[in-house]
Amino acid sequence: MQSQRRLEILRAIVDEYVATQEPVGSKSIADKTSLGLSPATIRNEMAVLEDEGLIAHPHTSAGRIPTDLGYRVFVDKLATVKPLSGPERRAIETFLDEANNLEQLMKRSAKLLADLTKQVAVITHPMIGESSSSGKMTISGTANLARSGEDLGTSLSPILEALEEQVVLLRLMGDANENVQVRIGGEQSETNLRQTSLVTVGYGADNSPIGALGVLGPTRMDYAGSMAAVTAVARYVGRYISESN
Repeated sequence: MQSQRRLEILRAIVDEYVATQEPVGSKSIADKTSLGLSPATIRNEMAVLEDEGLIAHPHTSAGRIPTDLGYRVFVDKLATVKPLSGPERRAIETFLDEANNLEQLMKRSAKLLADLTKQVAVITHPMIGESSSSGKMTISGTANLARSGEDLGTSLSPILEALEEQVVLLRLMGDANENVQVRIGGEQSETNLRQTSLVTVGYGADNSPIGALGVLGPTRMDYAGSMAAVTAVARYVGRYISESN
């Protein structure tokens, strides 16, 4: 895709669909954005986006929704990791500073991440010398999946089953590094999770992760917000552990 204009239209479709869960039409984009384009021009560009496989036409609706490929282009080209505000950063720091030991830190971090993103949060415990907790993890926010029932439909039960298989999650989290990684829909190696997206990042000092954290939810996810949240929480967890040792 070469056109910056089409990228901006794709961004508008993703943003609107994530916010409303409704297929997005050309008039809505014209009315709600500052692109300065007519609905007819937007319709023409949407036709190209559809030909490129980035948006789809569900059922008989006049609107369009992003495809997995559309979300991938959005994440790679448009979803910048926006820094959290000062109050948000202080709230994270205060919440995590109240942890008295590693176990509490893991539980509070997972709960905080689930609350920030409204997704399922997963955090693997750190591997630190002889006190390695490799293979242990904390999960929070599974109830958030139930609230996404319309997105996930009949795939909800298989997703919950996959979450119970911690070996699956450990494998998915195993290749996390200092850079945020996003697996979208069909990119998931686990068949039961292909209706979901997973945002992960490693935590630890000096680009040497000692653990990982992330969020899992439907592909209709606030990617920019989720990427910012996992980045911020990972930074504080890594700092807390390094200062405690």
